[in-house]
Amino acid sequence: MFDIGAMELLIIVVVAILVIGPKDMPKAMRTAGRWIGKMRRMSNHFRAGIDNMIREAELEDAENEWRERNARIMAEHPDANAKVREPENLLTGYRMEPLSDSPAEGVSAESAVARADKDRPREEPELPLDPPAGPRESED
Repeated sequence: MFDIGAMELLIIVVVAILVIGPKDMPKAMRTAGRWIGKMRRMSNHFRAGIDNMIREAELEDAENEWRERNARIMAEHPDANAKVREPENLLTGYRMEPLSDSPAEGVSAESAVARADKDRPREEPELPLDPPAGPRESED
């Protein structure tokens, strides 16, 4: 930080003992420690404030850039909203049922699972019978 060598530190200690005296040295060291601690806390608080301001500015810039890019894309593709379609059933072979907030009488999760299980194709996936070929670990 200040690039103080051992010789400079020894000179500072000797001068402090001569000026303050050995009797008052512990009190002076405590006072110096308190002041150094206050300066560090203030420095950390200041640094955190600056970091926070930089982070907010970067977020604002990113948001503005996103907003501009979104506006440009929407201008290039004005019919994008018309091309929106219903989601696909990614589970092939299963029938999708709409969810509702208030299920009708007699409709429960168990009955929906039973109906879906009834509609499911009965093809079982093929599982390999032999372990994969490859290097085997030696038993030690």
